[in-house]
Amino acid sequence: MSDTIKLHDRTFRVMIPAERIDEAVSAVAARINADYADKETPLFVGVLNGSFMFMSDLIKKIEFQNELSFVKLASYAGTESTGQVKSLLGLNGSIEGRHVIVVEDIVDTGESIEHMIRDLEARRPASIAVCTLFFKPASYRKQHPIRYRAMEIGNEFIVGYGLDYDQLGRSLKDIYVVTE
Repeated sequence: MSDTIKLHDRTFRVMIPAERIDEAVSAVAARINADYADKETPLFVGVLNGSFMFMSDLIKKIEFQNELSFVKLASYAGTESTGQVKSLLGLNGSIEGRHVIVVEDIVDTGESIEHMIRDLEARRPASIAVCTLFFKPASYRKQHPIRYRAMEIGNEFIVGYGLDYDQLGRSLKDIYVVTE
């Protein structure tokens, strides 16, 4: 793949190569393995669409029995957060008394994750932890701790490895940053 790509009206360049992403996923999986090895069948909840690649690679590195589920939220239009979170698809089964690990592609303002945690807390799980591939500390405006952060980045707009720009770029194995 080229060092630069064009998606719609924007040009992007490689920011994080696939090898570095894999190292970060391995490191965060090791932390989760250490923390949850003695818990009874934790539930990983991936936030679609962006988390699908991260969730897939992460779960392959998890060494304890677990279950998977997905939810779908929407809060972006183009390169900007709308500030409003919509639930498009949700959990069907009970999570009462379960240890839940929410898997996100990116946490920036925290609006989506706060919305999701409120919904999950109402279902009375034993615990809720957040695992994200990318965390933007300068953008985060909420109080819930983001326990598992594979990587921290600035406020750049990125695509690839599940993240998109108006639905393009999700299948890229590297992370690209907008150049213009």
